[in-house]
Amino acid sequence: MAKRTAVIDIGSNSIRMAIFERTSRWAFFTLSDHKARVRLAEGGYDSDGAISSKAYDAAFGVLSEFKQIAKAQKCTKIFAVGTSALRDAPNAKNFICDVKNKLGIGLKVIDGESEARYGAVAANLLLKLPSHAVTLDIGGGSSELAVIKDGAIQKAITLNIGTVRLKELFGERKNDNKINKFIKQILKQLPDDFKCENLIAIGGSLRAVSSAIIKRLNYAFSVLHGFNYDLKEQLEFLENLLQTDNDKLDKFFIKKDRFDTIKEGVLIFLAIAKALEVKRVITSGVGVREGVFLSDFLRPGLKFPAGLNPSVKSIQDRFGGADTKNIQKNAKAIFNVLSPLHAIDEKFIYELDMAAKLCCIGRDIGFYNDHINSAFIVQNSLNYGFTHEQKALILAIIATNGKKVVYEYDRYKSLLPKRSDVRWLSFILYLAKALDVVKQSVKFGFKFENNILHISGIKSLILAKEEIKKLTKPNGFIISFE
Repeated sequence: MAKRTAVIDIGSNSIRMAIFERTSRWAFFTLSDHKARVRLAEGGYDSDGAISSKAYDAAFGVLSEFKQIAKAQKCTKIFAVGTSALRDAPNAKNFICDVKNKLGIGLKVIDGESEARYGAVAANLLLKLPSHAVTLDIGGGSSELAVIKDGAIQKAITLNIGTVRLKELFGERKNDNKINKFIKQILKQLPDDFKCENLIAIGGSLRAVSSAIIKRLNYAFSVLHGFNYDLKEQLEFLENLLQTDNDKLDKFFIKKDRFDTIKEGVLIFLAIAKALEVKRVITSGVGVREGVFLSDFLRPGLKFPAGLNPSVKSIQDRFGGADTKNIQKNAKAIFNVLSPLHAIDEKFIYELDMAAKLCCIGRDIGFYNDHINSAFIVQNSLNYGFTHEQKALILAIIATNGKKVVYEYDRYKSLLPKRSDVRWLSFILYLAKALDVVKQSVKFGFKFENNILHISGIKSLILAKEEIKKLTKPNGFIISFE
């Protein structure tokens, strides 16, 4: 299997390349990401759909540079897929032949249903999803949707409506009635069984919307993957965005390179969301490129082993694979035995277990303040398969380091349980960590009665007892060494 793989996605609006590095059989991370706005479809939708000579040359130049980057980063595989613009263009074959003959890149044009499925594969495998959701990827030339139920992709469709296509056909929205009529006609193709409360937002336009909402809310995380919002709560903001002048879109936290197509993206998004009766939007930082990569990486089964998270495994592979099994085991035992005292919901045992698994990864950066290093890695690399609430709790448990003051609680408050719960969970983790300081196999026993936590098997462990004495207990109970 290739250690590094480049995947190039040639869309109507942009050409993007992601380079993925495999860290072990089931784990990977994104090594680099590159984007160029080429507008391959520009000037095509109001004529015969042909790629203009200007766009043709620009796209070829970008692919040439992408090839150099992939070569410099020692990629042993390069996948390239073309979507709507190449599906529509009568001169697409000439472009494909030039790319193959002059650059040595095999470019495959995928149909709309395949494009939808690739995006759905990535979202299904790398997001924490409800049992029923619909993906939506709004591109420059088309929009793709797929239904995901109980972890399986059931249906996929494509609609010939995209940001660049709308702009080419209707200009600067001088006649809203014509645009709305056009969109309404396209949306008649949406099957009734695509209606769903949960929409997974894929693609540049919808990520730009999520990024704007994150900034508007002064949200705790800047990361888009996994960010979710109530559509009704953001509806007025998005409708106002549609009415503002393009040169004032920065007031809506829209980046300048999105000024010319974001309104078309929002218009399509709101129309589709209304037709599907969407209530909640879940942002996906992954899409077609990840779907193409995973289809090769996980073949033939297209799934990860039960209980394995690729982000957690990749972090362990890269930042130190310290054996934390004893910490995990003891943390769970302490949680359970002290449950009458802390009264924390059992559902947080999962986040406690993940914190125990990842609490030592920062030592490869530096021993001093290794808990802060570990929390930083969690914040920036624990990307797949976790909600933002889970991610915030895991990093808070680790970074609090068993201390009295919860790490940056006010910053993450909207994502965390109550302060006392976080403090308890961090104390439990670092009590379990203290018991493992000598790294020897000791079978500890835990019993809580008469406000005393009895720990058996520790009496002869000097360093463990010293570490435990440093901990500040969340409650005035006693710890007895036996």
